[in-house]
Parts: sequence; structure tokens; C-alpha cells
Amino acid sequence: MLDDNQTVFHLASSDEGHQELVLTLAENLTQDDTIDMDDVAVLAQAEGIEPVRADGEGSDHVESLIDSGVTIKACSNTMEMFDLEESNLPDGVETVSSGVGELTRLQNDGYAYISP
Repeated sequence: MLDDNQTVFHLASSDEGHQELVLTLAENLTQDDTIDMDDVAVLAQAEGIEPVRADGEGSDHVESLIDSGVTIKACSNTMEMFDLEESNLPDGVETVSSGVGELTRLQNDGYAYISP
């Protein structure tokens, strides 16, 4: 059994309210003093990439999460689909080759998977 508390939130919806919910839940987890978190990550793919764009709706929230230590990951396949470059992302956003591959890897590494 792993002693690390690690959680990944899956951000894949085009719905702005849902996107904000995912980001807020990640933020709330980092502020919960009842659990010692080792890592909180948000994986954005498909239409969920919008708030992870530097000029996207919700990008201020993403930048705030990065500043608070949340790991933000963007799917390279999605970026290619939407003609996005790394320069279109806020500083600190990591790119991964495949969103589903990264989710699989993180879960194998003991991350709790949250898809609200």
C-alpha cells in the first residue's frame, strides 16, 4: 500500500461550468488541511484544453493553481488537434504525449483518479 496521497483530476469537458468545477475541486483539495497531499494534478484533453490555453477562459485559475503547486498537464494529441503549440500554454503547463496514456501511468503510480 502506498503512503503517498496523489490525485489526478481529468478535465475533458467543453462545458465552462464543468471546467471551473474541476479546477475548483483541485484547488479545494490543496487547501484541505485534513489530508496531506503529495501531488495534485490536472490532466486536460479534448475540449477540456480551453482553460489550459494562455488566452483561454479560465486560464487565470490555471495559473493560480500552478502557482500553488498543482501540476497541470496538457495532452499533445489534443494540442495537435486544435493547432496549439507549447507557446499557447501558460508557463508551467507540462505536455504529455497522450492524455489517456498519462492517466494510465498516474493511476499505476498510485494516483486517485477524479472525473467529476
